[in-house]
Amino acid sequence: MQNEIITEITQQMLPYLDNMELEQLQKVLKVTFSEYEITKSNKQDTKELSNLNFIDLFISAKKVEGCSVKTLKYYRATIETMLFSINKGIKHIITDDLRDYLTNHQAERNSSRVTIDNIRRILSSFFSWLEDEDYIVKSPVRRIHKVKTGTNIKETYSDEALELMRDKCTELRDLAMIDMLASTGMRVGEMVLLNREDINFAERECVVFGKGDKERIVYFDARTKIHLQNYLNSRTDYNSALFVSLKSPYERLQISGVEVRLREFGKKLNIPKVHPHKFRRTLATMAIDKGMPIEQLQKLLGHSRIDTTLQYAMVKQSNVKLAHRKFIS
Repeated sequence: MQNEIITEITQQMLPYLDNMELEQLQKVLKVTFSEYEITKSNKQDTKELSNLNFIDLFISAKKVEGCSVKTLKYYRATIETMLFSINKGIKHIITDDLRDYLTNHQAERNSSRVTIDNIRRILSSFFSWLEDEDYIVKSPVRRIHKVKTGTNIKETYSDEALELMRDKCTELRDLAMIDMLASTGMRVGEMVLLNREDINFAERECVVFGKGDKERIVYFDARTKIHLQNYLNSRTDYNSALFVSLKSPYERLQISGVEVRLREFGKKLNIPKVHPHKFRRTLATMAIDKGMPIEQLQKLLGHSRIDTTLQYAMVKQSNVKLAHRKFIS
């Protein structure tokens, strides 16, 4: 208990004293406290409430910044898991506590480096916010550097696979859905929120709401326009949703419904790893290979950081060779 009090006082004095002065302060406090008996009152509930209050304040701040409900839920779960494991008041958590936590978390759950770095990033955001708001003197995550992660080359659909899926569609809805994902590169969560009135057939475009409710325009090709019109003209329901279930009562199609349908396609056609996000990655790779500037692709995909766009787009080695001959050789 005595050491905890000394640590807290020292942390609060960090901005005002140099190392020699801090060392002297610690010596004085130790001598002074040695003459007294310090007991810890039963304030466990208060400490836990204090930690939860900090989390609530952080989540509220992130909500104002425009983070989605899903993101906020992930932030809260990540921070609460850390605090439960370390079992300390937020102001008493030090760098070594967090290093030990990340190491143990990785070992116990066999987590990938990407997962561990995501946790580190969230904790860094949390403690940096506490520091900015003057709740703590210095973030203990500052000295925990980014975890090095290997670059995994993720698969994209081949032209043959896309045409095979289109050719084997027995439902107009599925054909329109595949074309919509393939030509726009939109997220599946954005697609299922679309309504009929959102589609501008004249300009072959529509407005979607991405992460953080950010609005952007996406575009589709002539084939998608025709297949989408055919699908809408065939419908007899009055649901405003762009895509609905195949059977009555024709409710709005959900993300899980799209995922299940595409998995069934993959098994039936023997195409590996068929899922909605793969269409997005395929479009990004195709656009880069055909020379689309990365800044325009970033805007098309709705990424706030260009680094994210670069992770999606994998340039073919043959194109690298041609570019070398064009610009360097």
